[in-house]
Parts: sequence; C-alpha cells; structure tokens
Amino acid sequence: MSRQTIDRIRRHAFLRRLIFALLAIATIAIGAAAMASALAANGFSALEWIQFGLFLVLFAWIAPSFWTSLFGFAVILRGGDPFAITRTLEPWEAGRRLPVRTAIVVPVYNEDPERVMAGVASTMSSLDDRGVLADFDIDILSDTDDPELWVEEELAFARLRDLARDPDRLFYRKRRENVDRKVGNIADFCARWGDRYRYMIVFDADTVMSGGTLVHMVRLMERNPGVGLIQVPPMPVSRETLFGRIQQFAAGAYGGMFATGLNWWQAGEGNYWGHNAIIRIRPFVDHCRLPVLSGREPLGGAILSHDFVEAALMRRAGWTVWLASELDGSYEETPPTLIDHAARDRRWCQGNLQHVRLIGTRGLNLISRLHLLMGIMSYLASPLWMLLLLVATIEAARAAMLGPVYFDPERSLFPVWQVSTTTRTLILYLVTLGMLLAPKLLAILAHAARGKLRGFGGAARLTMSVLLESLFSMLLAPVMAALQTRFVLSILAGRKVTWAGQQRQEATTTLSDAVRRHGGSTALGFVWGITAYRFMPDFFWWLTPVLAGLVLSIPLSMLSSRPDMGRAARALGMFLIPEEIEPPQVLARLPRFRAQLRAVASLPTGLSRLISDPEARRIHLGLLPEPVDIDPLQRHHLTGLRLKARLRGLEALKPQERMEVMLDRFTLEALAHEMGGADLPPPEEDGQAVAMLTSLRPSL
Repeated sequence: MSRQTIDRIRRHAFLRRLIFALLAIATIAIGAAAMASALAANGFSALEWIQFGLFLVLFAWIAPSFWTSLFGFAVILRGGDPFAITRTLEPWEAGRRLPVRTAIVVPVYNEDPERVMAGVASTMSSLDDRGVLADFDIDILSDTDDPELWVEEELAFARLRDLARDPDRLFYRKRRENVDRKVGNIADFCARWGDRYRYMIVFDADTVMSGGTLVHMVRLMERNPGVGLIQVPPMPVSRETLFGRIQQFAAGAYGGMFATGLNWWQAGEGNYWGHNAIIRIRPFVDHCRLPVLSGREPLGGAILSHDFVEAALMRRAGWTVWLASELDGSYEETPPTLIDHAARDRRWCQGNLQHVRLIGTRGLNLISRLHLLMGIMSYLASPLWMLLLLVATIEAARAAMLGPVYFDPERSLFPVWQVSTTTRTLILYLVTLGMLLAPKLLAILAHAARGKLRGFGGAARLTMSVLLESLFSMLLAPVMAALQTRFVLSILAGRKVTWAGQQRQEATTTLSDAVRRHGGSTALGFVWGITAYRFMPDFFWWLTPVLAGLVLSIPLSMLSSRPDMGRAARALGMFLIPEEIEPPQVLARLPRFRAQLRAVASLPTGLSRLISDPEARRIHLGLLPEPVDIDPLQRHHLTGLRLKARLRGLEALKPQERMEVMLDRFTLEALAHEMGGADLPPPEEDGQAVAMLTSLRPSL
C-alpha cells in the first residue's frame, strides 16, 4: 500500500468517524430529550433522575451499534468498501508459492483431541489443494494439564501425522508449566521459534480455515508492510443443538453486515478477537507484551482478555490493525448450550472488566480506548439495565401507592393536573425496539441484494428464522442480563474465575443443572411479576417481555440445549446458514477426518496406557519437552511417586502426580519397567532406586 493511499485512507477514516460520531450523538440526544420529556411531564423525582441517567448510558450503548449496522448495509448495497484492505489484493496465479513461510499456531488446553486434530487435518488438506502446504508450519501448543487428555492428545497427533501428506509441516509443543495461560503459551512460542517466521496465524481449538483464506491473509500482509494484524471474522458452524443453531444463524445472517460497518469506520484501527487472525511476529513481540496488573485477581494479576489490549498496543506502536470483513472461509464453533455460553462469558466478563484499569494507559489512541470501553460496557450494560428496571419498578410502586398529587405548595398555589405520558413512553419504547430490530430486517434486504437468500433457505424461511430468532433473543436477553449481573457482582466481590477447558461437544442440559443455574432468575421473575401485577397492574404489562424470559429460563435453557430440537428446526428449514446448504470442502471434510482420528474407546488412557503400551510410550517420550535438570530432592520425590504407584496402584496417584511422572523421562521408563513386564530393560539412570523398587516385586 503506497504512502499516498495510506494518506487517503486516513482522511476518509477521519471523515467517516466524524459522520458516525455526529449521527450517534444526535440519536442519543433525541432519545435523551424524549425520555426527559416523558419523565418531566409531572415533575422529576429523585428516582426519575436516576432512571434518566441510566437510560442515557444504555441508549448511548445502543446507538453506535445501530449506526454501525446501517453503514454496513449501505456499504454492501454499493458493492463494498473501496478502502477495505482486501482491495489491495492483486491477481494470483493458481499453484504459485508464497514468498514466506508462516506459522499456524493452535493453543490447546484440555480440549477434545480428535476435534482439534481433525480441524488441523482439514485445514492442511485445503492448503494442499492450493499447492501451498509447504509454505505453512502448523504448531499445536499444548497447555493441557489433564493426564488422560494429554496422552489422547499425543496419540491423536501421531495419527494426524500418519494421515498428513506432508507430516514434516506438523509440530507438537508441550509446555512443562502453564504460565499465563494462552498469552504465555503464544509468548513462549514466539520466544523459542518466532524468529523462523515473519507471520503467525492464531487458531482457536475449534478453528477451521480454508487454504484460500490463509493465502489471502499472508498476501495481504506482504502487500501492506505497515499492517501489524489482520482479523478475519470467524463464522460459527457445525452446531446441532437448538441454541447453537440459533447462535450460528444470527452470526451468519447479521454478522457480516455488522462487521462491514465496523470496518467502515474503524479502517486501520481495528480490533483483535483472539483467534482467526494473522499477526506480524516482530512488532507483536516488541510491543505487545502485556502488563501484569497490580493487586490480586479478579481485577489484578494476569490480563484474561488479552486480545483487545494487544491490538491497542500494536496501534500505539504505529502499526495498523485491520478487520478483513470481506474475507470468508474462516470458521469456529460456538458453545452448544446456554449454560456453556454463560461459562465462557464469565471468563470474558472478568477479562473485560480488567480493562477499566487499562483504558487510561498512556499513548493509546482514541479508537483503541473506545474498543476497551465497548468491551467493558458489554458486561456493565446488563447490571445497569437490571438497575434501570428496578428503579422504574420502585418509581411505579411509589406512584401507585401515593396516587396523583394535585396540590403541592412548594411548586404552585394552584392545582397541578397530572399529564398522561403513556403515549410518549410507548413511542420511545417502539423507537428503541426499532433500533434493535431494524438491522435484522436490513440484513434480509442485504442478502437479497447480493443474491444470497438461497443460502438461508429462501426469502420466506429467512424471514421466519429472523422473527423466531428475535423472539428467542427477547426471551434470552433478561436471562443473560441476570447471569451477567451476577458475574459482575461476583467479580466486584473479589471472586476470581476458574479457568477450565471450553465445552465444545453437544451436551444436553439436565433439569438439575438448569435449576442450579437459573433457579434464582426464575424466582426473581415470579416475585417481581406477582408484586407488579398486585400493586401496579398497568406497569406489569410493560414488564411482561422481561418477566417471561426470567420465568421461562429453566425450560428455555433445557429445550434449547437439545440436538433433536435443532435437527427438527433444520428439517423445517429454520435457522439455516449457507455453509449447510453448500458446505465448503474444508468443512465437508471435517467429519471424515474426525472419524479417521477417532481412538478405540476400550483402550486404557493416560498413564496406564503409557505403562502398558510401548508404542504409546514411544510417541509420548518423543514429544516430551526438553529435559531439565532435576535437583536431588525432586528426584527423591519422583522416586517416592514410583513407590506409591507400585504399592497402591496407578490410581493412587493424584492427577498432578501423574503429570509429574509423565513429564520425567527416566521416572516413566523406570515405572514402565517395574510395572509393565520383566522383558522391558531398566533405564540406565538411578539404578539404585530401580533396584530397590524391583526388589519389592515378589511382595506385590
């Protein structure tokens, strides 16, 4: 990209942001004036002032999203954005090799090994189709601390190498210690092997990307040397549960238009979503090292939501960050159930609230601070919304109990007649609802304009799916607001999140789980509704959309978690996405690779497998991280673990103890010699300890 082009983009970006800001501010001002008019008709009370302030904050949260979607719609109608970074691509000859080798890094932590390796296999196959497999290295970066999953992971990787046409492009790296989670894992990769590559493409454990998209990403970076990071929007796919299908439909139907709008006003000051992105390694290493926040978790310590911060630091160093909204071929999988979605949301909530302490960081530009603020507000909006409803309820109760006040000596010597505000309130409510629904209706028109209705089952099915998804979202909104309010309050109370592997397989929510997670919301809905109906019947009807979601949260969570409900919706043509109508090859191959990588369920796993299976042990020893010097006390401890395993069995070892044994080559080989058969030669090191344990064999 030439300097002249960069200057033009900057000028246009400034004008675009100015227009965007003026429209958003004008919308907020009109909404605020309408709300003030409705509340002030009979005089502002203290509670109404609070109500007005909360409404102003929340309406200011809605307005930018509304205009982002509208600008996205306008860009789609005009055939795309002339200043999108994808417009810098030049024609490319089929089979042409790339000028650089790029690393694809796949950080994993207690994930389903078959799914991870199947995604890698499908991506590699797509690269092979393009004739560029030799230009990419794929690195599985494991932080798995479950000993059973660790062995399955290694064996699945070995099967993947057997399937791969070019297994030398595959690498497996296991860290000894899970320091700083994913951030530390990628930092460790960059420190050890980053100098071998100019770029790295970050995958999530469930990412699948087409070879064409990966080639475009590398070419865009080569074409634009001032770009530090390019984010490609991931499309959710492959879900069977009703919840998962609705989520992926919403992303497919509305996400592209919203991403286009984001790119329209962000330009080269975009954001990073943590995966499905290409990063220039050298500036990432030099400038994107995350600070450790003072104090303890949850608001101190390591930053959980690292991606927004890394993008901000990249921009502070002068590198541009782009959202390649026009690129497709990038896929992921959403959580299958509402409860799984909430569990992931809890981690994101803590990470985003940590950004409160970073938003004032010196040197960040305005757009980067705005991104951080948007991340914070995505979780603060829920408790603010619940608080607004609570204040409105209290004010309605006060008005109902006191009745109209016609004579107020402090205001006037004459009667003060009460003015009905029902019409004004209704208009404001409908306008707000319209701002939420209009982007969905515009998305239908955008797909029609591009001739993509068939991918969603046709115009009628798409329209019906949008209406049903809107109804589901309306019921889901108060449930998620209640959950996120609980998350925020628990974080402010000092409760940190437990980092666990994400649930990616289909799993139906049981009644006990639903009651445990949503029982409080259900009780709140009943108490709130009964109280409102008893004392404020007029106000009750305004609350019914909120109350319905809370009261129905348990059956909503259970029914939406069922795969048979999702399959029934698909059979009716509801919530279809283009990737289901005409699956791209990279997704169509995924089930076949997963079947080929599937392990035999009856075989032992974990440490037992390593002891009893010489081939599994050979694979494990070949993939172990570099050996480290072990002091005599640690060696004595490991010898004690061997004795414990001999005397009490492998099941007597705790998971952490099994990990210690499996991480030390000599200890594992010695234990295999002692428990795996007399024909196995003893290891050469620590012969005295081996002899001591071997002498116990007759007594066991």
